[in-house]
Amino acid sequence: MAHRILVFYGSYRSDRMGIRLASFVVEGLRARGEDVEFIDAKEVGLPMLDRMYKEYPNGAAPTALEKLAGQIREADGFVFITGEYNWGIQPGLKNLTDHFLEEWFWRPAAIASYSAGRFSGVRAATAWHGTLSEMGMVVISSTIGAGPIAQTLSEDGKPIGEGGKALERAFPRFADDLMWWVEAAKEQRARKKPPY
Repeated sequence: MAHRILVFYGSYRSDRMGIRLASFVVEGLRARGEDVEFIDAKEVGLPMLDRMYKEYPNGAAPTALEKLAGQIREADGFVFITGEYNWGIQPGLKNLTDHFLEEWFWRPAAIASYSAGRFSGVRAATAWHGTLSEMGMVVISSTIGAGPIAQTLSEDGKPIGEGGKALERAFPRFADDLMWWVEAAKEQRARKKPPY
């Protein structure tokens, strides 16, 4: 049975390198038979956070927020594709996630990071771990990283070079870890109502 996984990407740059990693992850999960939807923060185009989804009267939220809230609620798990900006997280992706809170609860999240340098966005991944945990998600321990991304993935998201080989070797464990938690959380939510 396929699980509903949302893959989030948050770069607003004109030359977006991280889209390569997003393509790699989406294709990899789909190849395993999962029901994957790609959510591009730039395409969704939410304004800078003024009011969270839950702060709108019922039925009065902007269409993009209403749609995304439903997608998040219906998902079994999430993957966040994050670039590293000055040792931190991307503002576009953070802005998108901050529009929601309870919608994220009781589901697992995985982090895939990238950078132009050799550290593969690990500092952004570390920052995201605490943020996603605070937002009610169980963040899996397995991560993957691509860096330097231009030497790890081709423009169409295919592994290249030694970095690409390493990414291919790491992906199955990353996906297995996410799916184990997806199944565990799904089963527990069906068995017992979350405490809040």
